[in-house]
Amino acid sequence: MNDYTENTEILIVITTMDSREEALQTGKAMVEKRLAACAQISGPIESHFWWDGRLDKAEEWQCRMKTTKEKYPELEQAIREAHSYDVPQIVAVPVYAALESFTKWVMQETESATS
Repeated sequence: MNDYTENTEILIVITTMDSREEALQTGKAMVEKRLAACAQISGPIESHFWWDGRLDKAEEWQCRMKTTKEKYPELEQAIREAHSYDVPQIVAVPVYAALESFTKWVMQETESATS
């Protein structure tokens, strides 16, 4: 018996921020607005990247949010408005398969998103 759904409507949205406080505040706000069913904060992580023509590095915090394909545009906009970076990483990764009850939970918890 399979208790999973393939090709779900669920996305994992990942962003990084320069402080734990910003990541916590942003994650909490996205869940409160029901744009994400869940936000998980981890870090610190060390990032190496090119910026303004030079190699740079930073300590960052990662925020992973569970949402739906339908809610992604609104979630992306809300993250952009809350983010302190000029060019924030906002990446949506599709979930190929997930526990069916988890998929239903994410769908249910993001249904009543407010604008």
